Amino acid sequence: MIATDIDPIRIEEAGLNALQTQRQLFFDGWLLRISPGKAKRARSVSAHFGSSLPLPAKIDHCESVYAAQGLPTLFRMTPFQKPADLEDALARRGYVAFDRTLVQALPLRRPPDFGPPPPDVELDAPPIAAFVDAVGELRASPAEQRAAHLERLAATPLVTHAVIARVAGRPAACGQAALDHGLAGIFDMVTDPELQRRGLATAIVTELLTWAWDHGASHAYLQVNDDNAPALAVYRKFGFATVYGYHYRARPHECR
Repeated sequence: MIATDIDPIRIEEAGLNALQTQRQLFFDGWLLRISPGKAKRARSVSAHFGSSLPLPAKIDHCESVYAAQGLPTLFRMTPFQKPADLEDALARRGYVAFDRTLVQALPLRRPPDFGPPPPDVELDAPPIAAFVDAVGELRASPAEQRAAHLERLAATPLVTHAVIARVAGRPAACGQAALDHGLAGIFDMVTDPELQRRGLATAIVTELLTWAWDHGASHAYLQVNDDNAPALAVYRKFGFATVYGYHYRARPHECR
């Protein structure tokens, strides 16, 4: 972790709040989310709160819950997990680590100033259903994943702002922000691979951070895979820096 003027646990809490789903349950302090879709955070165990039951039995129960839903059993491993020996217990059961992610943040001292979007790019703030359709189109998501994504975004009690960058009238890139008590999270950043390196992501992040500033945010955060060099380069321009990291553990045949 790096030194920061915002508590990393507060960022983690905001990240959990930003992904709302009715398809979840608590089990002895663990949050089990079982919403199908691309986002692993929506279909994994977050061991964020207190834990008292015997660990082997808890893991057994999680495996049975996810198997009943036809989902892989994923554990999201953060520096805040409880109990602290969960990682070792999963490793002994054959769970392997994968999909390492960086949580980055920055203080919002002023709106970003990267100028207007490219002249052939139109930024649109659509209804959430249209945004989900655009994200699904860019990700080539199946219908089940799109429906789960819409359920999560439509149900959130947080104030959000979703943006589509269109080129020749078609979605070329997307992103959305969720505001939680002065902390703005950026999610669903995706760009058409054929239109990368044209300033689309920069234009969207500029719009989202400006909106966050206008709505009283003092900090912003996001989550990005540690091997996503193009995204990391964009976020570095704005001053995002890594606060902590997380990864997933799953049985070798379920790392997806």
